[in-house]
Amino acid sequence: MDNIQETLIAQGKKARQAARILSTVSTTLKNQALLNMADQLEADCQEILKANGLDLEMGGQQGLTAALLERLTLTESRIRDMALGLRDIAALPDPVGETIESSRRPNGLDISRVRTPIGVIGIIYESRPNVTADAAALCLKSGNAILLRGGEEALNSNRAIARIISAAAIETGIPDGAIQLVDSDDRQAAVLMMKMHEYLDVLIPRGGKGLKMAVLENAVVPVIMTGMGNCHVYVDESADLAKAGPIVMNAKVQRPSVCNAAETLLVHKGVATRFLPAIIAELQADGVQVRGCPATQQLVPGICRATEDDWAEEYLELILAVKVVASLDEAIDHINHYGTGHSEAIVSENYSSVRRFLNEVDAAAVYANASTRFTDGGVFGMGAEMGISTQKLHARGPMGLKELTTSKFVIQGDGQIR
Repeated sequence: MDNIQETLIAQGKKARQAARILSTVSTTLKNQALLNMADQLEADCQEILKANGLDLEMGGQQGLTAALLERLTLTESRIRDMALGLRDIAALPDPVGETIESSRRPNGLDISRVRTPIGVIGIIYESRPNVTADAAALCLKSGNAILLRGGEEALNSNRAIARIISAAAIETGIPDGAIQLVDSDDRQAAVLMMKMHEYLDVLIPRGGKGLKMAVLENAVVPVIMTGMGNCHVYVDESADLAKAGPIVMNAKVQRPSVCNAAETLLVHKGVATRFLPAIIAELQADGVQVRGCPATQQLVPGICRATEDDWAEEYLELILAVKVVASLDEAIDHINHYGTGHSEAIVSENYSSVRRFLNEVDAAAVYANASTRFTDGGVFGMGAEMGISTQKLHARGPMGLKELTTSKFVIQGDGQIR
């Protein structure tokens, strides 16, 4: 533990020094670095795939679930997407130095509120190695240094990606220490990061319930909580069922291992008889295990009974809990009780029902007649994201460049005293 702590402190000091320089680096230089990082990811694609192969082999031996292995897997296409994400970030406006608001006071003082980098950001994340590139790129463009601590299951992949992008950034003129990987498979390293208040300005955990609980119990660094997605699709009594079917299928099946995939389907009793047998048959044909309430079981005999735990579960695999509800009120109450504040959807042609759902459901992203799968920084025009913030302070929803800045007041006078 002493060696891990000493290494982390050294990395923290280095990140602090780099952050001071990075906060003043020009937009042009940051963009050049991002483009060079993207080029090198593609140039060294085979090296990354080889490292990823080691992780997948070890994951298989350790019995990782199919969902975790899918999140862990890199392909040439996914590496190209990583590079594209970096190029997209380079093309976005630089938030640093943006004037948010300004005014002149009666005493002649000009007061402006200006975006500035946060400083040093730590991120603890699981499984998906593409996060290494996305997070580093977003922090670089927003003028922040970053300490990256990925899951032990992706250590070889993260090593390769971090080495490549850090070297490319330094080569362009970005200070050494701006992008650093916490190169340890010891979980104590994550716990130590949670206590590095002298070096980290904010910590962003991106993972499941276990990571969230560890952060709540250990962190003394300010935290922006992200990740957990117990997302719902509610099919209202007035829903166009021709829309509802594809929305449900996309939300559950298109990529079940990600946090914006649906985990629970709520169906109004007025359309349950017409909708549930057909949609459950379609879900089962795509390999989904359905767990239903008693009313759902009556309509579709043979499916498993949903337990109380199922309503709160983030499966991240081809499992879906299904409940018949008596009203819009019951649907909203169910979501606000069991949801994690991530993404929630209603399918309805009733304007009043849609407005009530969008206004009363407590989540970072609420949808009318669209899949929850759209909650994503890239889809929202942010280039990429640090994660989906499910808290209410500072940032909520996909965290892009602006969410990785703070602000300061800049006051200009001409000799005024108070």
